[in-house]
Amino acid sequence: MTNEPETSRKMIRRALWGSAQTEEETRAYLQERVTLLFKLMFWSLFALMAFLAITFTTDDDNAPFQRKYVYASAVIGLSTMAFIWRGLLVRRELSIDTLYRLDLVYSFFIGLAFGLAAYLQDDLAPSGYLSVIYSTFTVFSRTLIIPSTWRRTLATSALTYAPMTVTAAALAFSPELTFRTERWIGAEHWFSADLASNYELAFRSDLDMPGLMFFIGYLLFSVAPIVLATAGSWIIYGLTQKASAAQLGSYTLDRKIGAGGMGTVYLAHHVLLRRPTAVKLINATGTTPDALERFEREVQHMSQLTHPNSVAVFDYGHSLDGRFYYAMEYLGGGVDLEDLVRRHGPQPSGRVASILAQVCGALHEAHLAKLIHRDVKPANIILCERGGMPDFAKVLDYGLVKDFTVDRGQTGQVVVGTPGFLAPEAVTDPGNITASVDIYALGAVGYFLLTGQQMFTGKTAVEVCIAHVTKEVTPPSQVIDRPIAPALEALILKCLAKAPGDRFATALELRAALLALPPSADWNVSHARTWWQDYRGREQKASDSAQLPTMTMQVDLAAADRT
Repeated sequence: MTNEPETSRKMIRRALWGSAQTEEETRAYLQERVTLLFKLMFWSLFALMAFLAITFTTDDDNAPFQRKYVYASAVIGLSTMAFIWRGLLVRRELSIDTLYRLDLVYSFFIGLAFGLAAYLQDDLAPSGYLSVIYSTFTVFSRTLIIPSTWRRTLATSALTYAPMTVTAAALAFSPELTFRTERWIGAEHWFSADLASNYELAFRSDLDMPGLMFFIGYLLFSVAPIVLATAGSWIIYGLTQKASAAQLGSYTLDRKIGAGGMGTVYLAHHVLLRRPTAVKLINATGTTPDALERFEREVQHMSQLTHPNSVAVFDYGHSLDGRFYYAMEYLGGGVDLEDLVRRHGPQPSGRVASILAQVCGALHEAHLAKLIHRDVKPANIILCERGGMPDFAKVLDYGLVKDFTVDRGQTGQVVVGTPGFLAPEAVTDPGNITASVDIYALGAVGYFLLTGQQMFTGKTAVEVCIAHVTKEVTPPSQVIDRPIAPALEALILKCLAKAPGDRFATALELRAALLALPPSADWNVSHARTWWQDYRGREQKASDSAQLPTMTMQVDLAAADRT
């Protein structure tokens, strides 16, 4: 596995277009399949030309006039295929780009060869049908041999039939072929006038039906294989995805446990270590190049973080069908802060201060590494038990991070984040933000934990974003009728200042301020242990209740009416 996965736009678009990535084992696999395709097609076409040559030699009366040009074209084509097969694919390690280009070259020139053969042999009626049949054979062979998405198969199949379509149109709508026959015969000095007269009668036209019907018939014979090949790739590619989804590298997927905008999370286990692991797998459909790039960047950044309050990344890589994944520690039995408030209401001041201080530690390490999270929100902070310690916070989902070294020309002016926790400068100047946006978002998380609601609401995301820029924050103590530590409220309001310079300068400074708060009587370690003990009990009961068999009882209503 490479240390830094390739994330260029070119690679990402290729991942969507084809089915391979840049890992050596996948490149080698794709080259093996392309080699097999060229090998099989070389020998099948060689056998076809040998059969035609023998047939026309033994039956010269029915041989097409232009067969020598067909033979010459076949020699050139077979020589080229042999060179690509034996000279390139067998002896050299070709890049993914080169292999994809050879796939396109194969598709187009096979169609061109058969289209040219059908046109040159228009005096032999079976020639056109034979060309269509063999084009269909090559399209289906490629579909079965080359790993490909249905989109690429559709494009390559259409590319194969493009020259054939031109030939079919030329044969169907050209003037009487008699004139070409006479011209060809006249150019051959070894033909006699009597032969020319006989051939003029024999080869008035190779079309045994009206031109329009001939062309429509050809379209039916060509469109059907394209549709079938495309459907075949869709089925094969889908089955490959399902099969590979069960095993990704050293991890076996057990069950789905979550899904987000970019990927799906599965509970898995390492084949050898057997430890529970969370594996995030990119969604196969509906994914843009930008999302793919952001997904891989998430892993790169997260793999650099070692703070205990950041989710640890164990491994990452690509499946054989090209999907990117990474394995991280599994936070079983935990609850994210959004779900915590939804199910248990606003939280005590002491608990909120403890959670925020832990998150500050994780963010401080990220900021030292010149990384901005950009999507700090309750759903991205998991509360769990770790090493016998209750209320242990874990920060995850760095998929929207921004590297300080990336300039505005690369990042553009796209607002990225969750509207309810978006700093004002992330709305007004998204291409020029600092780590202060994470301080603001963490203050918004604290506000949500204390009050059970977001600072601003609106009918649309735009309204919420505008509110962050223009509206003053209502203090938490004025929103909810419950005790809130004044010192904690002051810290949170400072985090929520409109100007970045009025907030805490760093996450470390905010953490120090949180740890310096007076001890809170509403929450301590004893409270935390009791809460988690009750929480585990409720979760276990809910799990047991969900697994109870359904009891049914038959009631005789008629008998009840008679009593």
